[in-house]
Amino acid sequence: MECLRECGTADRRACGKEKADSMDSTRQAAETRLEHDVIGTMEIPADVYWGIHTQRAMGNFTVTGIADGSHTALIRAYATVKRACAIANYQLGMLDARKAHHIEQACLEIENGALADQFPVDVLQGGAGTSLNMNMNEVIANRALELAGKPRGDYGYIHPNDDVNRSQSTNDTYPAACRLAILQGLKPLREATQRLREAFHMQADRHSNDIKIGRTQLQDAVPMTYGQEIHAWASFLATDLEAMNTLAKRLCVFNLGATAIGTGICADLRFRHTATTVLAEITDLPITAASDPVAAVTDTSSYIEASAVLKNLAVHLKKAADDLRLLNSGPRCGFGDLTVPPRQAGSSIMPGKINPVIPECVDQCCFTIFGMDVTVNWACAEGQLQLNAFDPLIIHEILTAMTIAINAMDMFRTKCVDGLRINVEQGRRDAEMSPSICAALNGKIGYEQAMSIAKEAVATGKSVREVAGERTDADRTELDSLLDIAAMSRKLGQTCRDVDADGNVISPTTD
Repeated sequence: MECLRECGTADRRACGKEKADSMDSTRQAAETRLEHDVIGTMEIPADVYWGIHTQRAMGNFTVTGIADGSHTALIRAYATVKRACAIANYQLGMLDARKAHHIEQACLEIENGALADQFPVDVLQGGAGTSLNMNMNEVIANRALELAGKPRGDYGYIHPNDDVNRSQSTNDTYPAACRLAILQGLKPLREATQRLREAFHMQADRHSNDIKIGRTQLQDAVPMTYGQEIHAWASFLATDLEAMNTLAKRLCVFNLGATAIGTGICADLRFRHTATTVLAEITDLPITAASDPVAAVTDTSSYIEASAVLKNLAVHLKKAADDLRLLNSGPRCGFGDLTVPPRQAGSSIMPGKINPVIPECVDQCCFTIFGMDVTVNWACAEGQLQLNAFDPLIIHEILTAMTIAINAMDMFRTKCVDGLRINVEQGRRDAEMSPSICAALNGKIGYEQAMSIAKEAVATGKSVREVAGERTDADRTELDSLLDIAAMSRKLGQTCRDVDADGNVISPTTD
């Protein structure tokens, strides 16, 4: 009111504008904070935990629209690595107790799922992962500042580089986070693999005595049981579980303290051992330090192995899915050995047609994993001199492939394998009528005469049993024994489970 009394009309307008400008400036200052880096300064939204490096990276990398934060396993693993480093720095007297405590608490929050939306940089980023490392450093620093009662951006108290990133580099912490994320991701992958393996075993147990014809090159072979056929798919997965266990041991070699190129510059000589020991303790994993830190900076062989494990798993999943598609083919003009559960109408024009959509979807998941393996191999092969710059792509492909494999196996199990219906009578009839069972006569009458009987059986539509009775001197009892399709399927014994030397079923393990 005092201003209005003392000012004229025009002056009042000018005065009001100045006040409005002042209010806008105050509001803007409240909504942003100013940060600087080697390039210059930048306004950062006041309500975010990231800083200038992250802000620049968001503008630079605009490719996939998929943020680092979508890989929760990687984000949580990176926070665990940072926590171990903070504890190690404190133990070595390189970080005071208050800073270390607040940094550790911030890391624990991220490990438990907090601040997941504060990692917005695109998964395909240049810089060998520097953007995610700095994103992590900035978020941890600003959350630690809050916990210390300080405003975000008060880096004079807790600094992203000097404190959170102390004794570290992107080149040793990013691979450590990647390895830890894969290691932790192996647990749900094993569990999904074991669930599907057990589902195959259950179906094999139900049909251990049901005979069918085996096939090679899509042609009739010799008799087997449905149980044997399905058990084979479970056995594939057993080898995958073994490969996962072997991979876990390889992934437990870390390179913390190697910093930029493996020489350990900017890190206390004691840090390597201390940080590795702390990380092993807080993760309860048998983590050790790489024997040659310079070599380890550029060695991506464990990534290749991880991708190969996923590729081999996908090959086995595709084999089972493809077999089911073939065995389900028909229902009148195909193999007709079994029927997969109907899930949806199969055609917009053919009424009543039902397609094996779940095995088809599994196949597409496998194709995707195959492509990811090729990408990983290329990225791993592109390490130059003292660094491989393509870890971000590598870990994105591996973690994505793990997720796809887990989801595909659970879908396959619940929507297909658990509901398989075996056409027992059809399988036995096909086995009995197949000319291929003449192979059982080879030892009695020789290959040439057995071939002649098979040829006549095909030409006349008679069974091998009928033709053999007419053209050999074997009596009924001997022919019954020779052409017993059940006996043929058990030449090596019938095992639809892993058994020990005494025939006892071995309980599968996922450890």
